[in-house]
Amino acid sequence: MTENTQIAQRNEGEVTRETEDTARRPAITPAVDIVEDSHGITLWADLPGVPRDRLDVKVHDARLFIEAEAVVSAQAGLRVHHAEVRAPRFARAFTVSDDFDTTKIDANLTNGVLKLTIPRREEARPRRIEVRAN
Repeated sequence: MTENTQIAQRNEGEVTRETEDTARRPAITPAVDIVEDSHGITLWADLPGVPRDRLDVKVHDARLFIEAEAVVSAQAGLRVHHAEVRAPRFARAFTVSDDFDTTKIDANLTNGVLKLTIPRREEARPRRIEVRAN
């Protein structure tokens, strides 16, 4: 199954008309940087031209979905003679381990960069074990 069809699927495999149309449109896979430490994961996704109201971040069944649409505007009085990308759609999906608490995701969009912070569950955090000598 591809990323696009996974993104389009809903509960029990039902696909809505809206998501069928969306899934058929080509999507750009945004560049993503992921850093993991003992506290969790920080993910940065490049989404140039995407305003907050055109960004959708979802978590369902241990899957993280990022879908967005950029707004490309032409200057007043200018006519576009050639445009390779008019209103690009971005889509990316990730599987999230049970070690991470998806109910506490922090999301921030600044200057076309989405930053997601996913904390590690307390019981999954590394801890130091004290060893006693007898």
